[in-house]
Amino acid sequence: MSEKLSTSMFDYELPQELIAQDPLTDRSASRLMILDRASGQITHAHFTDILGELRPEDCLVINDTKVIPARLLGTKEDTGAAIEILLLKRTGADTWETLVKPGKKARPGARIAFGDGLLRAEVIDVVEEGNRVVRFEYDGIFEEILDQLGQMPLPPYITHPLQDKNRYQTVYAKYDGSAAAPTAGLHFTPELMEQVRAMGVRFAPVTLHVGLGTFRPVKVEDVTEHHMHSEFYTITEETARIINETKAAGGRVICVGTTSCRTIETAAAEDGTLTAKSGWTDIFIYPGYRFKVMDALITNFHLPQSTLLMLVSAFADRETVLAAYEEAVRERYRFFSFGDAMFIR
Repeated sequence: MSEKLSTSMFDYELPQELIAQDPLTDRSASRLMILDRASGQITHAHFTDILGELRPEDCLVINDTKVIPARLLGTKEDTGAAIEILLLKRTGADTWETLVKPGKKARPGARIAFGDGLLRAEVIDVVEEGNRVVRFEYDGIFEEILDQLGQMPLPPYITHPLQDKNRYQTVYAKYDGSAAAPTAGLHFTPELMEQVRAMGVRFAPVTLHVGLGTFRPVKVEDVTEHHMHSEFYTITEETARIINETKAAGGRVICVGTTSCRTIETAAAEDGTLTAKSGWTDIFIYPGYRFKVMDALITNFHLPQSTLLMLVSAFADRETVLAAYEEAVRERYRFFSFGDAMFIR
């Protein structure tokens, strides 16, 4: 591609009040902007209208990762100073790479207590970007203690407390491991999924444990110099078979969310076929990328200058996407994690 891609090319004006602070009472009551990427035509609809956009031979790729209550509030054992830990990824049976605030109080050897000592941690190492590796000590089952003491790690732009932990979880969440929800999936209810299945559309679950890198701003001016954090993914034989059969039958592979997209695009062979696979991905999709598998995308509205907006702009033309975002602002759509959705076909 001849044109240099600068981060500022993915900017747009967003009034603060359009950032959705709370989930809707009914998950599927969100609005849906339908964008035809060939013509740039926009249709305003509601999320349940997605049924009218699907065809029996299509499949929906969903990310069945489950957000863990990864935010722990504790105190230093020696001074009583408040410390916050965010679990990023498990590195051993009881060791995790974490983000610790304030970092200067968390040097190797520092000990932290949570929930009156129900859970304790020792900082054992400092790794890239100042992240801390901590070792936990506890009696019982770690996941149960975490569920009791941990809070959902909501994105920094959401300032309202979450009344119900399950609302930052998709209804099909299955495998623990994410520090953030695959938010395009938050619009689905069990009833809507049943209606989709009744049409003959198949669901193809993949697992990608979403890291906090998903919120990390792009700090370089040249997009190609940005480094993505790696995230663990799994694709089963069954899912690979459903996607391959969909392609062979002339159906569309529709990704629910950018994480589902990144997973299948990572794992696909050059000809677009998939096999069962798991591993780490740091794939960064931006304009100029040639999609191997995805034919359509259900996604939320993303932050200005974010890698997610760059991915969407690689799928539909950047100018088309930014024009659609301007329209969404004019029409007072709700933005980001708890916001409205887009279907790009």
